[in-house]
Amino acid sequence: MNRYTAMLAATLLLSASAVTVSQAATPMRCSHQLPPAHHIAIVVDKWAAEVETLSEGEIDVQVFGADSLVKANDNILSVAKGDIECAFSLNFQWGKTLPIMNVTVGPYTMSSIEAWKKWPSSEAAAFLEAKLTEKGVKNIAWMFQTNTSVFTSKGKALVTPDDFKGIKMRGIGPAFDRGLTAMGATTAAMPGSEVYQALATGVIDAAITDVAAAYSRKYFEVQDHMTVVPVLAAYLHGYVNPAWYEGLSDKSKAALKQAGEAASQWALDASIQAAADAPKQLEEKGVKIHIATYAENEALKAAMQPAFAEGFAEETGEDGKTLLGLIEKIQ
Repeated sequence: MNRYTAMLAATLLLSASAVTVSQAATPMRCSHQLPPAHHIAIVVDKWAAEVETLSEGEIDVQVFGADSLVKANDNILSVAKGDIECAFSLNFQWGKTLPIMNVTVGPYTMSSIEAWKKWPSSEAAAFLEAKLTEKGVKNIAWMFQTNTSVFTSKGKALVTPDDFKGIKMRGIGPAFDRGLTAMGATTAAMPGSEVYQALATGVIDAAITDVAAAYSRKYFEVQDHMTVVPVLAAYLHGYVNPAWYEGLSDKSKAALKQAGEAASQWALDASIQAAADAPKQLEEKGVKIHIATYAENEALKAAMQPAFAEGFAEETGEDGKTLLGLIEKIQ
């Protein structure tokens, strides 16, 4: 065998080996709704790279953000059916399917960062993971997104309960929206990716969203007032199809567990930083920012919390009571 033939044979052997490795990797298509610039979207990308590294190439994570693979409202069913392997959803997107996921969006229920530091390994999180399994998905990551929200509006800030009278705004779920309705607002349900257009066209007058999302989704182009309030806490969580998960090697399962634990901390760090940066960034875009005072928050809480509590109790029954008790342990 001459030198050229030997080099060609070696090249073909390496190419064949690369194809074999590529074929051996288990595809993991992950859908989420967040735009690329969102701080949690960046954490998801970092998590994906970590999974591939820890699994030593056994898992090929393919992230599809901004509703580019599956629409936000279809992610849960798509994973449960096995149409895709993985998705990330905001907790309130579980709606009536698993309403106890909405526990953290109770007005002023879980605003403490210290509580969120304890969340991933808490009994409360384990309780929800068991309930998620019953609904046909396996949870693999908790990513805290915000405990700082904004009421966005145009022409006038939404500060007091009376300011919400006659306003049509984006809601986030039946139980939370009861609080908005109690103040006189009319709510419309829609995923975050559709809110900008709805605000731009006047379909809705106002919205509530994560303060960092208000910046990354460019709400400042269609809303000129934003009131910063610690009214709710939201999280993105990652989940996979259980049958797909059971087909993984022990190494790959361990990689998902380890990467999920790391991502929980990355998300917390990124969310704290984003919440700190976003108000100034929004002001630089011409938005009039109002930081709600203690008295203003107390007035909003008094108006919203009873309505939420009533709705949450109706929707969740004994499971809701149990979960609230577990959350008290980490407050």
